[in-house]
Amino acid sequence: QLRLVESGGGLVQPGGSLKLSCEASGFSVATYAIGWFRQAPGKGNVASGVSCISSRDDTKFYEDSVKGRFTLSRDNAKNTVYLQMDDLKPEDTGLYYCVGGTLYNEYQLCRAYGMDVRGAGTLVTVSS
Repeated sequence: QLRLVESGGGLVQPGGSLKLSCEASGFSVATYAIGWFRQAPGKGNVASGVSCISSRDDTKFYEDSVKGRFTLSRDNAKNTVYLQMDDLKPEDTGLYYCVGGTLYNEYQLCRAYGMDVRGAGTLVTVSS
């Protein structure tokens, strides 16, 4: 059974940092494109791709608003993908969930072309 479990969310002040983890089971993150989506509150439950990594190499996609602040990494030995979030802003608030897919590159995954598996998410709140 394919499964993704997120952790690391919480309440942080603007300018602070959080590191999210996405642990996979039932498959290897080394063979899937993996990424993070954010579902912002009050946006009609619309989610957008924040950052995704290719299954073929370490090519990464970052949404414009997080470039230079967020860093995506993958630890194949731990079968886990991380999202380091620095200089957090109130507009980063939302439910962050990870997704995985075998048929898509990092751009396609983050643009919601499709996915094979997604997690339930972890809540990030940026507020003073």
